[in-house]
Amino acid sequence: MKKKFLSVLLSGAVLIGALTGCSSSTSSSTSSNDKKTIVVGATAVPHAEILNNAVKPLLKKEGYTLKVKVFTDYVTPNTALNDGDLDANYFQHVPYLETFNKEKHMDLTYTVKVHIEPMGLYSHKIKKLSELKDGDEIAVPNDSTNESRALKILEQNGIIKLKKADLVTKLDIIENKKNIKIKELDAAQLPRVLDDVTASIINSNYALQANLNPTKDAIVSEPKDAPYANVLAVRKQDKDKPYIKALNKALTSPEVKKYINDKYKGEVVPAF
Repeated sequence: MKKKFLSVLLSGAVLIGALTGCSSSTSSSTSSNDKKTIVVGATAVPHAEILNNAVKPLLKKEGYTLKVKVFTDYVTPNTALNDGDLDANYFQHVPYLETFNKEKHMDLTYTVKVHIEPMGLYSHKIKKLSELKDGDEIAVPNDSTNESRALKILEQNGIIKLKKADLVTKLDIIENKKNIKIKELDAAQLPRVLDDVTASIINSNYALQANLNPTKDAIVSEPKDAPYANVLAVRKQDKDKPYIKALNKALTSPEVKKYINDKYKGEVVPAF
């Protein structure tokens, strides 16, 4: 009798566990698709500013709460997104995302292009490129896509010549008449070394954080039609979920375009 009772009890426990597991899975799936709190990773300027000041109020009207996590580098926001700690991130351009995916064996994608930040060359020691002397040192970002952007700015302005390739590093310099030394550093460090090098080529988000004005302080900049629009990155499986579509709509709204134009006055350019 005891054995029979125990058997029935265990069978019931298994059935309840199975039903509970199914219920939990269904609930989790529904929650994932219909979530009302969206967590987005971003660098501080201009991305987090745009999200907090222009996007958040628009999403609130649609019933969503936007939480912005600020990052100080270009690697952690992608690993956090890939690991599921973020719903999306907003800090990078498409070539960087594609290269990151390839190098880190990830499969992140993007939904909308939001704005362009022209990269520029800044200096505390010279006011024009003609003042560069033999052996001067220029700091550039050390990630492959942004280093390539920086070196192409120098080539476009006649300082060096490069091998023909989509992505180049300092090893691809084939002519360097002034023997310019190229110093590769993490992008966030570039404004901090302006007193130590002749010049730095800096991404606009880090320039703005350092109170550098890309339209006034940059000695030269890349063309504003360069293919480096900053995008909203997501996991592929989330691309068509309602909360991502709501985020896409808000980021490319007339209100956000006006905010970018009014706030940054050409330092950051809408890409939609």
